[in-house]
Amino acid sequence: MTHDLVPIDPALLALMHNAFGKDGALQPFAREIMLIECPIAGTSHRDLKSVEPSLAPGAFLVLKREPANPHDALAIMIFDEAGHHLGYVPRAKNEALAHLLDAGKLLFGKLEAKQWIGNWLKVEARLYLRDF
Repeated sequence: MTHDLVPIDPALLALMHNAFGKDGALQPFAREIMLIECPIAGTSHRDLKSVEPSLAPGAFLVLKREPANPHDALAIMIFDEAGHHLGYVPRAKNEALAHLLDAGKLLFGKLEAKQWIGNWLKVEARLYLRDF
């Protein structure tokens, strides 16, 4: 199990944090709409020991579609803000979210809780739509 680091676009992070521009001014009339609460799937297949200490409740999570995934054409990867791949939106809950992402909507997550269960890091998240 290796840990891939994916660069996260700073403009995307600014939008997730409800800001725009270099001065970080707040985005007018933007609101968060909570869509689902779910565990992050696949964390048992990721080496998260070195990343776990930086994962705090409330931390923003980046969602990225992976349409070429050989196991699920609607796969949505979940990253922390540093670009560490944590896992996936569970298959049973990803269809509507995948269509929203494919339509250009801004979806993101927030870490709710984490717990080590043996060598497995169980991570709970809430996923949101940023409505402008």
